[in-house]
Amino acid sequence: MELLLSTKGLTLCLFSFVLSLAAAIEIPLSVAQLPTITEQSHTQVAYPFDEDFTIKCEARGNPQPSFNWTKDGKPFDLLSDPRVIVSNNSGTFVIQNRGIITNFQGKYRCFASNVLGTAMSEEIELIVPSVPKFPKEKIEPLDVEHGDSVVLHCNPPKGIPPLHIYWMNIDLQHIPQDERVSMSLKGDLYFANVEENDSRSDYCCFAAFPRLRTIVQKMPMTLKVSRSNFIKERKPKLLIPPESAGSSSSVTVIKGGVLLLECIAEGLPTPHLSWVKVTGNLPKGDPETENFGKVLKIDQVTTDDEGTYQCTASNPMGRAKHEFHVHVEEPPQWIKEPEGGVYSVGTNLVLLCEAIGNPEPTIQWKMNGMPIDSRTFRGRMSTREISLTNLQLQDSAVYQCEATNKHGTILASANVNVLNIAPLILTSDGENYAAVVGYSAFLHCEIFASPAADVRWTKDDSIKPLSTSRYELNKNGTLEIKDTKKEDSGSYACWAANSVGKRAITANLDIRDATKVVVTPKHPHVLKSRSIRLKCQSEHDSHLKHSFQLSWRKDGKELPVNSTEDGRIILDRDTLFIPSVTLEDQGVYTCVASTSLDSVAAESQLIVLDVPDPPEDLQLSEHQNRSVRLSWKAGATHNSPVNESIVEFEESRLESGRWQELTRVPGNDTTALLSLAPYVDYQFRVVSVNAVGRSQPSKASLRYATPPAAPDKNPDNIRVEASEPNEMVMKWEPLKPMERNGPGLEYKVSWRQQGVEVDWNEETVKKHSLTLRNTPTFVPYEIKVQAVNNLGSGPEPNVTIGYSGEDIPDAAPSVVSVDVVNSTLVKVFWLGIPRDRVRGHLRGYKVSWWKTKSMLDGKRHHPEKHFLTFVGDRNNGMVPGLEPFSEFRLSVAAYNSKGDGPESSPVVFETPEGVPEQPRFLRILNFDKDSVILSWGLPKRANGHLTGYVVQYQTINETHEIGPLNDISVANHSTLSWRLSGLNSSTKYKFYVKACTVKGCGKPVTEEGLTMAQGSKGSGKNSEAVKPTQKFHPIEALEPGTDYTVRLVTKNWVDNNSIFEDVIETRGRAYAGIYDGISTQGWFIGLMCAIALLTLLLLTVCFVRRNKGGKYSVKEKEDLHPDPEAQSIKDEIFGEYSDSDEKPLKGSLQSINGDIKATESADSLVDYGEGEHGMFNEDGSFIGAYSGSKEKGSVESTGSSTATFPLHA
Repeated sequence: MELLLSTKGLTLCLFSFVLSLAAAIEIPLSVAQLPTITEQSHTQVAYPFDEDFTIKCEARGNPQPSFNWTKDGKPFDLLSDPRVIVSNNSGTFVIQNRGIITNFQGKYRCFASNVLGTAMSEEIELIVPSVPKFPKEKIEPLDVEHGDSVVLHCNPPKGIPPLHIYWMNIDLQHIPQDERVSMSLKGDLYFANVEENDSRSDYCCFAAFPRLRTIVQKMPMTLKVSRSNFIKERKPKLLIPPESAGSSSSVTVIKGGVLLLECIAEGLPTPHLSWVKVTGNLPKGDPETENFGKVLKIDQVTTDDEGTYQCTASNPMGRAKHEFHVHVEEPPQWIKEPEGGVYSVGTNLVLLCEAIGNPEPTIQWKMNGMPIDSRTFRGRMSTREISLTNLQLQDSAVYQCEATNKHGTILASANVNVLNIAPLILTSDGENYAAVVGYSAFLHCEIFASPAADVRWTKDDSIKPLSTSRYELNKNGTLEIKDTKKEDSGSYACWAANSVGKRAITANLDIRDATKVVVTPKHPHVLKSRSIRLKCQSEHDSHLKHSFQLSWRKDGKELPVNSTEDGRIILDRDTLFIPSVTLEDQGVYTCVASTSLDSVAAESQLIVLDVPDPPEDLQLSEHQNRSVRLSWKAGATHNSPVNESIVEFEESRLESGRWQELTRVPGNDTTALLSLAPYVDYQFRVVSVNAVGRSQPSKASLRYATPPAAPDKNPDNIRVEASEPNEMVMKWEPLKPMERNGPGLEYKVSWRQQGVEVDWNEETVKKHSLTLRNTPTFVPYEIKVQAVNNLGSGPEPNVTIGYSGEDIPDAAPSVVSVDVVNSTLVKVFWLGIPRDRVRGHLRGYKVSWWKTKSMLDGKRHHPEKHFLTFVGDRNNGMVPGLEPFSEFRLSVAAYNSKGDGPESSPVVFETPEGVPEQPRFLRILNFDKDSVILSWGLPKRANGHLTGYVVQYQTINETHEIGPLNDISVANHSTLSWRLSGLNSSTKYKFYVKACTVKGCGKPVTEEGLTMAQGSKGSGKNSEAVKPTQKFHPIEALEPGTDYTVRLVTKNWVDNNSIFEDVIETRGRAYAGIYDGISTQGWFIGLMCAIALLTLLLLTVCFVRRNKGGKYSVKEKEDLHPDPEAQSIKDEIFGEYSDSDEKPLKGSLQSINGDIKATESADSLVDYGEGEHGMFNEDGSFIGAYSGSKEKGSVESTGSSTATFPLHA
């Protein structure tokens, strides 16, 4: 490697960093080094129930260290006792728990040594406890008198702490303790004064050692208390501390420990104990006392707790005191520990060692586990410092510093390794690294060297130094490349060199694309119970696909992969779906996309919207007769502010349990002054409303009853209804329950005939109507209705004008005349009846007419009456829908709400001729290559004298586009067939035939057909006559493979009406003609049968409805009585109707109907009348009823039939 780089001539002027390896890096085990203790035991207890006890001591070094032990400062041979088991290359040994092992108790120290030096462990104390036992002894009973002081001594055996002492009887029930009877910290039971009920023979002291799993019991003690002849009252006397200790004593406590000060006193009455700190203040807050105030306890003692504490025992007879002088001491603690490390030859060494404690600790230096003799030590040594100059390899050693006071010893070791070696690069050569664009890349080059090495990095074959700020050499030799880019990929070399030698390694770096992630939607607002789907869209480098992972978190907590425990949140890779959102689902959802190199996250904050929580804590205040203030606390809004609050009430007297809205309060207001009605026992609740909806109602408030009062209003909607001419029924809307204001509601009704009576007639009723009989017919009355209850009357009522009962009109309109507008429309004029003859409110006039005969054949008709009603007071109207060329009679009658008056004398008028209706049929009798024969029937209604026919035809292509229209006039009205020649072969035509009168031509009848191909045989042949009773007829002498048209017709050729027609193909080839044999297909026959059955059903329904007098459309009437003039009026007024069942052809309408001229009418729409329920729409369109009836004696039903039709402006 060295040779290779020198031949390339690379310049290594890059970052230079001198590594201070003395404290920065651990010495590799391949380098010779001093022993170091890596693991050791501390104080250990040899419990009797354990099988063995392990004393640990492990160390590392090069060469491998050897181990030896001392016990209580003397060498300890691990092989001296067969119960000691030793491990190879380890200082750890195991003592088996066999026989008596108390001789193993002591303080052990481990030494690990190699040729360079010796490391020493801290002292390890092994405690071998004995099984605690109370001595067997005979305890004499204690005989005392009432009021004496007694102490029952426990004297528990020694054992491993903690120690718990209990005083119980032989039944293991605790001896009750209080201020008079209590146990000291040492376990003795003190009686400040005895009572007779203290006598018992089973006072037992139990000592429990939890760590030894042992409880021992002292022999029971007997206490006999006898009655005294006098009361032994006395002042307190301290038993702890005893009087022999004097008035004060000293107490030493370790810093950080627990201070316990105890005072126990005897006396009668029982003394009370209190504590004060004489110097300084007691700890913050009340001092903590235990054992009924006899023990002062302070945890975590500090130097601030030093001082003098005083306990006082007092009773009515006097007091006793004792002072405790508390001193806080502490074991040694390090301020500065000596720090070892790696040193190069010729450098200097300074080791510092400083500790504090109370008492102040003594410092002792050792080297390789032995005290340093200042006389032979070549360096300088003081209490806190050791220094050496110009270090050499032989100066390598382990230096120990021990700090000791009466509370303990602490040990610190420093390994001084003096080395002179070439750099060792601990990182493997040829390591491959990868990083993500924009992140930092770290190329490792871990080096150990003494003296310290210079470290440099190069990239690829470039001699350009890596000198920009993006490159940083860390303390451990690692190269950090900040904010990486794609061009940072490549090969790097790390060089380390010192005065002894140099080394180099290479590293390869690949830069990957950064992972990207986005969550949609970003901030969704979702209604509760709706669903939400979050999509996590991500991109990552293709090289990282195997390590790519997506995970979801909610509020920082990771969600399970498949779904939540209750299945509400469903995770499917990049999708998070909540089918039914709850309020608990609100939060921040994070999608984390991670690879082996980077991790990115995107958030989406889910906002859950819901109706507000119901309001709470409803309060009533400001009570008045007609008002009260309601206040409440708003519930949670769930991310949608409250728009308004709805106050509802329920009252118990009239509609108990029914809640009604009282008022609405806008916005976030939480108080409302409620207007109330008298005589109501209210209860209120509140509903909050936000953009999502209404909350559940709040809990109901307390009830509030308002006092009764007179009515505030009178009934509304006062009206008069009458079914008989000589009566009048006065009605009104009764007051609502909330409007009654009090009990005993009635209505005072007042009336008088307008302009006739002066005084009012009055009657009080409880219901909401009053009927008057024997009143004049249709005269005005003044009416008043006033509400009255037990507390008074309502306000003065308003006067309403009403009329008594109506009767039918008793006069007929006069001067009736008819003005014929066209063949289907006339205008009727009349003179209305006088107002006093109406005998009610005039509703309008009814025009009746009926046909008497046809002007075409003079045939008389049964009178079938029709009528139109014209609303309001008017004197004319338009009557449409008449049959042309007919004679009619017409009369007019007035009507009111009671019925129709007498009719006027009939007026006779005639309608002129009109255009005919379309011919009944059109048939194509014979096809040829250039001609056809057309046959048609007479029109359904001629509507006048026929003058002839018009035959029209035009070509049709496959897209239903049509050619020019050709016209042929047939002047003879008796001609019912025509031969058209000059047609193109193999061409489809559409044929039209329409009948004409002097008024013009009517609607055409149409048919389509295809001429035969050039060269086709189109000759026809008639067979002999077929009898009507025959069901089949053979046709012979036909050519095979030939198309034939077979038609069954009537014998009279002129009135030729085809009964049956079909195209057949004789056998011999597959093609069956221009119709492809479709009529012989099963599916086609089935379809035709279904259509025929449906048509028959519809015709049956229409026939039944017509016979029952049901309404039918004007279109049907027009089909029965066509008239071109009426058609023209219909086009202008009634709207346009299409009578053709054919598909409309492009461009055909104008050419076909071009000869029909429209007849305009200047009449206003208001001239047209109504049926029984007819009227004009707001836009002027007519909605009416066209009715007719047969006169009595008619062969058909005498019931009336009506037809409703629209008129359009």
